[in-house]
Amino acid sequence: METNSKRIALFPGTFDPFTIGHESLVRRGLQLMDEIVIAIGINESKKSFFTLEERLEMIRDLYREEPRVRVESYESLTIDFARQVGAGFILRGIRSVFDFEYEKTIADMNRTISGIETFLLFTEPALTHVSSTQVRELLRYGHDVHLFIPRGMKLKPKH
Repeated sequence: METNSKRIALFPGTFDPFTIGHESLVRRGLQLMDEIVIAIGINESKKSFFTLEERLEMIRDLYREEPRVRVESYESLTIDFARQVGAGFILRGIRSVFDFEYEKTIADMNRTISGIETFLLFTEPALTHVSSTQVRELLRYGHDVHLFIPRGMKLKPKH
């Protein structure tokens, strides 16, 4: 990569919903990159709590004042989408040692077939217990989740 080129990282995930852990990774990733593309992967086999359109709208609204963050969706291999948006890096977060092997295997495969580097940021210690899965479970049973989602993010009500 040329030294004068824009450093773009793709941050892929389902973000169902986007949590304070994700927000932390974006904030910290922006210290290293010129731009971050939050990329919502479409996986038809997964039953999501929020629709793709709702997730796109909620995250775009959250970053409406941050020109260095884009929010897109994709239905291809992550590395193919990374190339499509001009990303030379993939940003991933790991909460624990259990996440490490999984992320390393994918990072090695992506680098081997595309040359795209993955960088891993460790979750801030105070956020290691936060996961989209747990937040979805709380939402399913009508619990307040404001402590686990970014301040100012508006969750779209379920019909």
